[in-house]
Amino acid sequence: MSPARRRAWLAALLASAAALGAGQAAAAVAAEASANATVEELTVTARYREESLNSVPIALSALSGDQLARKNLNNLQDISQSVPTVDFRTGASNKDRTVFIRGVGTITTSPGVEPSVSTVIDGVVLSRPGQSTLDLLDLERIEVLRGPQGTLFGKNASAGVINIVTKGPTDQFKGYVDASYYEGDETRVKASVSGPIIAGKLNGLISGVTASYGGNVNDVLRQSKVNGYEHSGVRAKLVATPSDDLTVTLSADYIQGKESTPNGVFSSTNRVAYPTNVVSANPGLATLLASYGVTASADNKSAVASIGSTVKDRNAGIGLQTEWKLGGYLLTSIIGYRTWDNHQVPDFDNLPVLTAAFPDVRDDGLVNFNQTSTEFRVTSPKGGFFDYVAGVYYLRAVTKEVYRRDLQRLVGGAILSDFGTSAYGIKARNYAAYGEGNLNFTPRFRGILGARLIRDELDYYHIRVASTAVPVTGIRPFHSSEGSTSKDSWSGRAGLQFDLNDRSMIYATYSRGYKGPAFNTFFNMQALDEIALKPETSTSAEIGIKGSLLQGRLSGAIAIFDTKFENYQANFTDVVAGGFVTRLINAGSVSSRGIEGDFSARPTDALRLGFSFARTDAKVDSFTCPTGSPVSCNINGQPLPFAPKLKVHVDADYTAHLSSDWDLQLSTDYSWKDKTQYSLAETPDTIQKAYGIWNAGIALLGVSNGWQVRGVVKNIANQHYSSLIGYGSVAGAVRFVPRDNDRYWGATLRKDF
Repeated sequence: MSPARRRAWLAALLASAAALGAGQAAAAVAAEASANATVEELTVTARYREESLNSVPIALSALSGDQLARKNLNNLQDISQSVPTVDFRTGASNKDRTVFIRGVGTITTSPGVEPSVSTVIDGVVLSRPGQSTLDLLDLERIEVLRGPQGTLFGKNASAGVINIVTKGPTDQFKGYVDASYYEGDETRVKASVSGPIIAGKLNGLISGVTASYGGNVNDVLRQSKVNGYEHSGVRAKLVATPSDDLTVTLSADYIQGKESTPNGVFSSTNRVAYPTNVVSANPGLATLLASYGVTASADNKSAVASIGSTVKDRNAGIGLQTEWKLGGYLLTSIIGYRTWDNHQVPDFDNLPVLTAAFPDVRDDGLVNFNQTSTEFRVTSPKGGFFDYVAGVYYLRAVTKEVYRRDLQRLVGGAILSDFGTSAYGIKARNYAAYGEGNLNFTPRFRGILGARLIRDELDYYHIRVASTAVPVTGIRPFHSSEGSTSKDSWSGRAGLQFDLNDRSMIYATYSRGYKGPAFNTFFNMQALDEIALKPETSTSAEIGIKGSLLQGRLSGAIAIFDTKFENYQANFTDVVAGGFVTRLINAGSVSSRGIEGDFSARPTDALRLGFSFARTDAKVDSFTCPTGSPVSCNINGQPLPFAPKLKVHVDADYTAHLSSDWDLQLSTDYSWKDKTQYSLAETPDTIQKAYGIWNAGIALLGVSNGWQVRGVVKNIANQHYSSLIGYGSVAGAVRFVPRDNDRYWGATLRKDF
């Protein structure tokens, strides 16, 4: 960021502060509006306390469970359209998917590395990104914390945190049944029951979901639809209150899924080199696809893979949280256990048949993962000079994977067969002690100081047997190794916060984030990968303002940030005997800086408006070129993957009273995303052009009878785009087709009781 631009943004922020500081005097402007027309301000737990959203000195977006349900947002990929600071990398399997915040995330399938963006469910940190990519069920809210959050949330939060809070049981009997149908043979049924089991002492909740979708990609060989799913799951929670001072919460969840996501469909038969822009045409691939009636294009929706890729996934967990009020203090313990099993059968080459020019390569991979975590913390009372949260934490994670690749080549009219099978895994242990507090210099001015001491221990093993003594397409020969590493480090935050008035505040913070050492443990591991990757660290300066005007009818937040990452852990292009693979490396220094804002308005009781944006410059500062790189390493100054310069989201809903029994609600939202590079190799043909998605809905809402009928149209303008573009493993470029690649409609019927 240039000094001139930094001064301009600071001036804008200070001007906003002045406007908010004088906001009380402007309230008369909207005196004609309804006295009840105020923006709903969510309560969040971003600092392990219940606080109003606008009082937390962190760049933070929050979506309530009602908002998620109303917009049909069912997973983190859906949420990335509504929160401009978030992006999502899809893939053929959950283990390939990950979240980005402010243009920073970790792309890898290795179990030996953790994500830069931490996902937390009811206080339990998830070690692997694949654990969090299935359906979200019965949520109270989702909080998106931007920038390093390692002080309270742990080591794998160097870029941010997705904090998911599920609904708790009610003390009165309640429930609902919700059924939806969407064009393309997509159905979703949800139901929940909540209420007292022992009056005043024990409440319970159980929720379930089943969903399926046929898909929107044509499987040419089998003449069917793919890119669909079948998901089902259940979540339960018991809350016991033996006394006014003691609360015990037992929660459990289980969700399983089966998906038919192809390993990409061909978007181009060519490849374009970076930085020369030299085009390498592949007429043989174009001819082969044409013989099956397929043309590679930016909107191709036809797969010709010789096998139908499938993924089966099981995700489960149980947690026990105890809260004890003791003399004004709150003692909290959280014990969590989670498992994740994944079986992936992708078509490596995406091609229909074995030829002299193209091999036939098929994969089969199994993941077995479990983690155990324990946390104990104490929260002090507020009102004195110093209030704080402090605690200790332990995590143990174990992954075992088996991955097999089978290869057939046609040489001189004869079919040659090879295979490779790798068995590998990791054992990770994390120990931490942390604390963060407020120094209340005056009732309106306070300092923020916190730190986390961290110890990481990481072990791995890997053995690969292969039928070949030399590399062949996508398969390296025999390899066996094991190793370990450990590291002591820290993360922390310091800052200042000043309350401009009862409704508004300004803050400035400086944070250090940390993500532990890693091993590139994967199918094609080699001797180079036996050296542990260095920890990824980040430092971030942030200044922001939050507050409301016009007696709560307008609420907003603006943040300016500048974050630098050292030893950035990232996947980079590699080749094994002509087969494109990736390799996890310490990529050097990268940075992310920009300005972002979230605004909500309620001009009248009937009308709600929302506007959010993220202007982000996330780029490579100094790239560390890996040994033997097959592509150019001249990428300094180039954008990071999944880091559009600008994202914008606007939404509105209007509710009209039809009668004493029914309301009519009209809603619409529009998301715009700048062009996005999907590859760290900066290849020109892996860039998604800028696009916008417009949705709209209509609903009939029962005022007191509990009925809701909703209709929605997604992608009204029929704007086609790709959620991921990458190089095919043996030829061409491939795209992943999102659910809303084409316009579609849907309807929901819900009954609350």
